[in-house]
Amino acid sequence: MRVSEVVGRVLAGHGVRYVFGVVGSGNFHVTNALVAAGARFVPAAHEGGAASMADGFARTSGTVGILSVHQGPGLTNALTGITEAAKSRTPMLVLAPEATAPRSNFFLDLPALAASVGADFFRVRAAHAAEDTGAAFRAAARGATVLLGLPLEVQNASTEAWSGRIALAAPEPPVEPEVEPLVAALRAARRPVFVAGRGARTAREPLIRLAEECGALLAVSAAAKGLFVGNPWNLDVAGGFATPLATSLIGEADLVVAWGSTLNMWTTRHGELIPPDAVVAQVDRDPAAFGVNRPVDLTVAGEVATVAGAVLARLAGQPVSDRPAAGWRTPELGRRIEREGRWRSVSYVDEGGSGQPITIDPRTLSIALDDLLPSERTVVVDSGNFMGYPSMFLDVPDVAGFCFTQAFQSIGLGLASALGAAVARPDRLTVAALGDGGFLMSAAELVTAARLALPLVVVVYDDAAYGAEVHHFGPDGYPLDTVTFPQTDLAAIARGYGCAGVTVRGVDDLEPVRDWLAGPRSRPMVVDAKISGEHGSWWLEEAFRGH
Repeated sequence: MRVSEVVGRVLAGHGVRYVFGVVGSGNFHVTNALVAAGARFVPAAHEGGAASMADGFARTSGTVGILSVHQGPGLTNALTGITEAAKSRTPMLVLAPEATAPRSNFFLDLPALAASVGADFFRVRAAHAAEDTGAAFRAAARGATVLLGLPLEVQNASTEAWSGRIALAAPEPPVEPEVEPLVAALRAARRPVFVAGRGARTAREPLIRLAEECGALLAVSAAAKGLFVGNPWNLDVAGGFATPLATSLIGEADLVVAWGSTLNMWTTRHGELIPPDAVVAQVDRDPAAFGVNRPVDLTVAGEVATVAGAVLARLAGQPVSDRPAAGWRTPELGRRIEREGRWRSVSYVDEGGSGQPITIDPRTLSIALDDLLPSERTVVVDSGNFMGYPSMFLDVPDVAGFCFTQAFQSIGLGLASALGAAVARPDRLTVAALGDGGFLMSAAELVTAARLALPLVVVVYDDAAYGAEVHHFGPDGYPLDTVTFPQTDLAAIARGYGCAGVTVRGVDDLEPVRDWLAGPRSRPMVVDAKISGEHGSWWLEEAFRGH
């Protein structure tokens, strides 16, 4: 049996059912081995799209995403998507064929490349193919993006037939987290707030129970949007996308506990969201994450769900007089959260419907889409000046319903990420929210979208510009010719790729979307929304402060 066959069979044996990629000579055999073992290959138009598909699939499914690319340029074409995955700690395994001869035109220093973007690196050896492949997969499953080097000469080498046994690592003995300082802080707090991040995505119920015990309000980073949907004390996203009410309440906290969140500049608005006199605690399974973005007063190492459970057990076992106060969960505050806790409840002056050409206010568009689209949805947001509107105004059913590709701040990843999410959850309508710049960067993947025939709505917030640069540099009088463009019929472009397409300048123009929703949804619907772009967004102002 060839090594490439062993690699494919081992991955299938670990439960791999989908692999995304573009096939060339270097990954031909290993990809076919995966398919022969039962996996489905999803071909992309470009390796960059394939990487984002694997990323979106992993984030939405909660399983390891598999990317297969050609050696050399196949890998470098995918590098931006791989970097986004690595910085987001997406569980993803990259099958990376490797030309090892330094004079080969395909040669890359794969260990150095992986290290440069924050990914892990493993290499398959002929005599240990099953062992090496299994180790790489398990590393990815623990929450890492992993490049698996597959030297060309090793792939073609003969090795012993794989026995079919999965070598599992011995489970690590449980470690009891040291939670007494956190218990004491919660007992002393009168206005606690929990901020849950990416590392808390699987800990909804333990955190809700603990918050109930100590009277805490609940918030999330953008990466964990949807985690506390349905809870009456949910403030939704903290930071740049926070509602005025959430900003006000978090600003009154006397204790902020970050659960699986590093409290980066987006989540804390460059440190301005959390009051200076508040006690800040951080819970994370990785001690290296403690204090990386701001000073914290106390830390607890451990899995979020485990730590929350341990704290709850300590508090529940105490006499009533020793438990935390009721906090600020008063009936009056509950009514305020119900009235003011969503962005659509915040008044605004509609800036659409006037001028030539006529445009639609992006807030009005987003609210109309929120009402029109089914509630069972997956919202995938690209990067750009527009990104706050879908993030703030489009509701999601749960934490798996929101995919936010912002760790590397690259535009152009959202469409392909949405395709991966759609493969992971075909039972839901996937909504890709893009800017016109990111749409044009990734439009080739509309071919893939049409081939997959999955339910997908692509909403392009089209201001005919790189809006972030327009609003950052324009007020200072800089020329903007390099970042503004003629109006383009993006709906016609979409139809050329085999999609349905509609141009929207007002709410009434969304009627074809309603008709599409009532039909078979067998081809993607692209909405070219000509939005008003008269002002910038505070979230992008904060982004530029971080450059």
